Amino acid sequence: MAGIAAIGLWSLLALLTAASAPVPPLQLSAMAFALGAVPGLIWAARRGGLGPLLGLDWKVHAFGTAGLFGYHFLYFSALRLAPPAEAGLIAYLWPLLIVLFSGLLPGERLGAGQVLGALLGFGGAALLIGGADAASRDSGAFFGYLLALGCALAWSTYSVLSRRMAQVPTVAVTVFCLLTALLSAGAHLLWEETAWPAGAWGWAAVLGLGLGPVGLAFYLWDMGMKRGDIQLLGVSAYAAPLLSTAILIAAGLATPGPALFVSAVLISAGALIAARGRAR
Repeated sequence: MAGIAAIGLWSLLALLTAASAPVPPLQLSAMAFALGAVPGLIWAARRGGLGPLLGLDWKVHAFGTAGLFGYHFLYFSALRLAPPAEAGLIAYLWPLLIVLFSGLLPGERLGAGQVLGALLGFGGAALLIGGADAASRDSGAFFGYLLALGCALAWSTYSVLSRRMAQVPTVAVTVFCLLTALLSAGAHLLWEETAWPAGAWGWAAVLGLGLGPVGLAFYLWDMGMKRGDIQLLGVSAYAAPLLSTAILIAAGLATPGPALFVSAVLISAGALIAARGRAR
């Protein structure tokens, strides 16, 4: 249930990221993760402080920080360069990739259902990337689609590998958030020009992003990956791209069309078929 709740929060990620413009990716990551650490700090304070967490192996902190920083830098960059609905759909190949990659764990294997699901999911992504018109390619949208694909690879790899760190307490995500915020802030000062959210809605989007999809969601997802049924979460996550796309259309940030609809169905169906095949 914790993992499913995280999926629900992530369906708002594309909407809030688009609404936070013109904040550049690294600055947005720094702001969001600083807010995202707040629930964890409260949790840690009630459990006796961060002392025990700081004593964890540095490799654990490096792994968690690299996962959060890498995924969000790629995701925020993709949605700044490409249309949010299309880039978000490609990024949501991660549920499918989680199922595929989990088949590479010791004692596991890939089945026909997982291969078919992979072909459908990547077909949906190819439809979006191949359908970009010349103007979109010239403006950097095509590169944004490639970043979204890298984002899916980064998050699925992080999620599957986190299964092998089940002994690390979920509250350790607090340290990952803090380190990601510091790393993002430093990189922002070096490579980006500061730009603040536009108006009250922009600030509300950053606040919602930090406390929801970039905050609470990661604590919930960590619980799900370490203590829940990873295959069941793979089945549940197939709904994320459809939910995200529907929310963007309802908010007027995406235009419904045949290619967008077909891609959403292919990516979602691919993840569902792969997860069902794995469950069997």
